[in-house]
Amino acid sequence: MGLLSLLKKAPRVGAFFVGVFWLGAAQAEAYCPAPGGLSTVQVRQVIDGDTLRLQDGRSVRLIGINAPEIGRKGQSDEPYAVAARRRLQALVDDSDGLVGLQLGRESKDRYERTLANVYGRGGLNFEAQLLAEGLALQVAVAPNVDQVACQQSAERAARQAGLGIWRQSPTIAAAQVDRAGFALLGGRVSKVERNRAGAWIELDDSVVLHVAPKVFGLFPDGWLDTLEGRQVEARGWVLDRSRRGNQDAGQLRWMLPVSDPAMVQIQP
Repeated sequence: MGLLSLLKKAPRVGAFFVGVFWLGAAQAEAYCPAPGGLSTVQVRQVIDGDTLRLQDGRSVRLIGINAPEIGRKGQSDEPYAVAARRRLQALVDDSDGLVGLQLGRESKDRYERTLANVYGRGGLNFEAQLLAEGLALQVAVAPNVDQVACQQSAERAARQAGLGIWRQSPTIAAAQVDRAGFALLGGRVSKVERNRAGAWIELDDSVVLHVAPKVFGLFPDGWLDTLEGRQVEARGWVLDRSRRGNQDAGQLRWMLPVSDPAMVQIQP
């Protein structure tokens, strides 16, 4: 029996439409509809806004989103981190803990978490729901990029409506980066180079975006030639090359690896 049949037969548990920015399921179903034939699994615990633990012990990282971080080791929660976790919990609860998984082309991350798109009652896509409510940011990491377009549409709706994270812009200037971790950056392209190690795009002489040779073919022909002097928005996980021992003389300290064109947007 497929996911849609199982979830439609399950009794509806509780109302969770709390808060003015929570969208109805019918509205969010326009984004990233469920494929057929998904396997179903039971969720044991919601870890945070983008991670689940299953009854069988597996941890699942939702593909295509990055939710605000829950504070650990004495650190404070990031804005909307608790709201994102509660919303994901509500989505799981509304499906009686039964969800469908569509595994990514790359099915595990470096932490051995299962990478999957997750679907609930009626085929509702959890990543799209969180994006459409402004409770996560979209991020494309190749090769798990099949749903980039619909996820971008969901995020765009929240951004235009100023929901959740987008009530105040989460974008930071490249020149203000002072730590590693996920970031949405804005900056002007000050320099573009290409060599055997890939393409290197410097933002405000502060952060360099790196496109590895193995993914360069995913980018449009002539893309690099259009960038110099342009204002761009880039997103992903910033690395501190000084800590990793990979910063050579004359290189910028902060590097953001880019594996898909969706991670870099030219601004008007």
